[in-house]
Amino acid sequence: MYKLFYYPRNASWAPHMLLVEMQLDYELILVDRKTEAQKDPNYLKLNPTGRIPTLVVDGEPIYESAAICLFLCERHPEKNLIPTLGTIERSKFYQWLFYLNSSLQPELMVYFYPGKHTIDSLGQAAIKQAQQERINQMLVLLDQELEGKQFLLGDNISACDFVLFMLLHWCSGFDKPPMAYPSLKKFLCHFSQLESVRKVCEIEGTDLGIYKKD
Repeated sequence: MYKLFYYPRNASWAPHMLLVEMQLDYELILVDRKTEAQKDPNYLKLNPTGRIPTLVVDGEPIYESAAICLFLCERHPEKNLIPTLGTIERSKFYQWLFYLNSSLQPELMVYFYPGKHTIDSLGQAAIKQAQQERINQMLVLLDQELEGKQFLLGDNISACDFVLFMLLHWCSGFDKPPMAYPSLKKFLCHFSQLESVRKVCEIEGTDLGIYKKD
C-alpha cells in the first residue's frame, strides 16, 4: 500500500487524483501546513526539502509531485496513463509534464510567495501583477494546445492532465482566470466531472462549483 503525505490542494493534489484514478490502495496522511508540520523533524527524515507531497513506497520515500506521478505511471503501465515507451506520444508526455513542472509551476510559486523574491515589502504587489502577466502568456499557449482536443495528448487522458488541472485551479483567482480561455474552460469543465477528481475533491474539501457548464 502506498502512503501519500498531503495537504489539500497542494502539489500533492495531482498524485492523489492519480492514485484514485488508478484505483490503487493507499493511505492518506495529512501534513498540516497551518502548524508547519512539513518542517517537523520526523517529516524531514522522509522529505528533507520540507515540502509536500511525499509518497512512501515499500518504506522508501519519493518526493516532488511530478516525479511521483511519473513513478506511478511507469509502475502501473496497465492503467494507460502514460504512452508506450519510445513513441512520439511518450516524448510529448515528457514535454508537457516537464513544462508544467519546470515552467508553469515555478512561476506560480513566485506569484503566491512574492515575499521570498524581494526584500522590499512594497514591491510584492508589483511582483504578483508581473507574474499574472507571465503566467497568462503560458495560459494562452496551453489554450491553443488544447484547441480541438480533449486532453493534452489528444483523445487519451494521461498523468499530464491531472497536473494541468491542479495548476489551472491554482490560477482561479487571477484577474483573467483559466475559465476565461475557451479551450481551458472546456478542459476544466470536462475534467472536473471525472469520478476520480470528484472523489478526491470531496475528500480534500475542494469546491468544483466554478466548473459548471453554461
